[in-house]
Amino acid sequence: MKNAGLWAAVVGGLFVGNVWAESAKQLEDIEVRGVQDRLMDAGLVSDVIQKTELITDQEIEKKQAASLADAIANEPGIRVSAECSMCGVKRVMINGMKGEHTTVLIDGVPTHTMLSGFYGVDAVGTAGVSRVEVARGAGASLIAPEAIGGTINVVTKRATKNGVTVDASAGENGYRKYSIVGTGVSKNGKTRATLMSQYDNRDQEDADDNGVNEAPMLETYNHTIFLSHDVSDYSSFDIRVNKGRSIVFGGPMLGKKTSSISAATAGGNESASEDLFEGGNVNNEFTGEGWETTEHIITDREEWVFKWLSEINDDTSYQVTLAHTDHIQDSYYEGIDYYADDSSNYLDLRFNHILSDKHTLTVGVDTRDEEMNSRSEALQDVPLYISDSFEYTTRGLYLQDVWTPSDSLEISMALRIDDVEADFTDPDMDGVEINETMVSPRLHMLYNHSQDWVSRVAIGKGYRAPLSFFETDHGLLDGEVGYLVEVDDLEKSNSVSYALSRDTDRATFTASIAWSEVENLAFIDETDVDIDTNGDDIVDETVSVPTLSQLDEKGEVITTDVVFGYQVTRAWLLGASVEHFDYDDVFKSSFGIAPVEERVRLTADYESESWNLFASLTWIGARDLSEYGYDGFYDEWDGTTASEEKGTDAPSYYTIDMRLTKQLDPTFKVYVGVNNLLDYTQAGDEQSPLVYDAEGGYDVGYIYGPSRGRTVFTGVQATF
Repeated sequence: MKNAGLWAAVVGGLFVGNVWAESAKQLEDIEVRGVQDRLMDAGLVSDVIQKTELITDQEIEKKQAASLADAIANEPGIRVSAECSMCGVKRVMINGMKGEHTTVLIDGVPTHTMLSGFYGVDAVGTAGVSRVEVARGAGASLIAPEAIGGTINVVTKRATKNGVTVDASAGENGYRKYSIVGTGVSKNGKTRATLMSQYDNRDQEDADDNGVNEAPMLETYNHTIFLSHDVSDYSSFDIRVNKGRSIVFGGPMLGKKTSSISAATAGGNESASEDLFEGGNVNNEFTGEGWETTEHIITDREEWVFKWLSEINDDTSYQVTLAHTDHIQDSYYEGIDYYADDSSNYLDLRFNHILSDKHTLTVGVDTRDEEMNSRSEALQDVPLYISDSFEYTTRGLYLQDVWTPSDSLEISMALRIDDVEADFTDPDMDGVEINETMVSPRLHMLYNHSQDWVSRVAIGKGYRAPLSFFETDHGLLDGEVGYLVEVDDLEKSNSVSYALSRDTDRATFTASIAWSEVENLAFIDETDVDIDTNGDDIVDETVSVPTLSQLDEKGEVITTDVVFGYQVTRAWLLGASVEHFDYDDVFKSSFGIAPVEERVRLTADYESESWNLFASLTWIGARDLSEYGYDGFYDEWDGTTASEEKGTDAPSYYTIDMRLTKQLDPTFKVYVGVNNLLDYTQAGDEQSPLVYDAEGGYDVGYIYGPSRGRTVFTGVQATF
């Protein structure tokens, strides 16, 4: 019973809602707030003073977002980039930076590692999420200096009363989303629990009908328990436990080109087909064996977090955080297996002290130990194969002073000192590759020009260790020559940003500009290596081996955006955002998939007593793909010659999403909606994401447009 875990969580949620409701009837209409909430209001557990975009649970619901990737897509400064037409791997880009430069936090704790950045954002469910906080720029987080681009903090819903919410929806293309959230508060109000469970599914999509998908099958499960308990009036603890699974299948269309996933992955040892597609053209019918395009990834994830928060006196508090994460990825890429087991432990101890009415001091230490072990049975006998297994440790000391010299000015000054060690542990890798002490300062300032106008300035420095070949070009596992890792330095960044905001009773306005610079950018290079193919100690062939390397020059990105909101009437709220991303040539050369350069988003939100209509239009500007290395690729390969060169002018396009909700009574509401209303896709309206290079090499990453077409859905939600 593959849904047994889901139904167990449903029963558990109903247990919370019914049993605790009986013992706490007097609390039904009273929201209970604990020690954590009181100290947050007092500013004793605040990490940063900075520009932060909030995506509320109501906004997540209006988007019909099933995952973190759905929830943050097209928000200002954020790009969720699909980087493979077969497996749908997604990278979250902030301020134009790369996906590996984004750190995902859960309740302020860095539980997500580099490896989970590939399929992890699709596996983070939205059930029980109260909001998502997005902070942009290096130095955005006091405890995550690796967040060169910024941080995304997923905040779990805290129970304040007893209740259960059940949501079920279904639609086209196999779309299904079921969730349940149960909250309970003990009779004395000291213990609060939230139970969350979610399942969602999307089928493969093949817009050009050639027998292989542009968007894979995606199935995810998430089960979470969040418990908070006030030990006394001065101390409390939180425990959060999560277990999730993500299953991705891409390649041959199930039921058309292969009978099942197991049938598609059964091959890999046979000889490759002479032609993958009829006539050697990627736009024609797929004629190869199923395994030749199959990408199947199973991700299992377990995490737990423990936080202890206590007041020493009215001015001083301390917090202890412990976190452990296990992330296992079991993958199959077109005949090549890749298995990775990533385990991480995190400890943070901090003290917060109000020095005076103008200064609040935070001092802390943290440590992170991560070990990733990877293997590939198919590549064990490949001469130049090197495992990207590694051990990564950081030991950090940080200090922050929040200074309020006047009612108009607020300044946060912080400094981190980190000892960083990264060691690739493959037997063929000698010594410790990275061993460095980093000093990372940051400065945030807020100035109130008047009651309506506010300026914010942020200056920060960050770093990141390029730890895996897989992170820079997923699934590039060459069965003939293997790959190499040549990394010996940290990526280091500097960023400066400025934002001007105006907020009145009916209108909001924010204009932002951010500059980011990164040195030692990781990218995929090729190294010519002489090899002995006959075993006679004589070099008889030179091969080009894919190599994880680092650029010598610094890359720069400038991001500008303007965001508007206007309350036209009591019912109608209109919004708009305009963004521009300017990459220099160095940064462009490091991308595997062309990023967005221009984007406009328009939203309309109608809210009455019983009706809600939410609609959004997103426009993406045209791009010259040759600037991102998209030239020299072809649709056809006849075995000796490539022909029908791919175009490198990506046209502008727009997509429309809508959702209409009707509140039937205090308990039930129903909704209907559509994603990508006009059914625009790259493969269906422009050109295939599949390519051949001039030597006949096949790839699946010629991507610049949407991969999923129109999906109509309907659902019902009940709150008890």
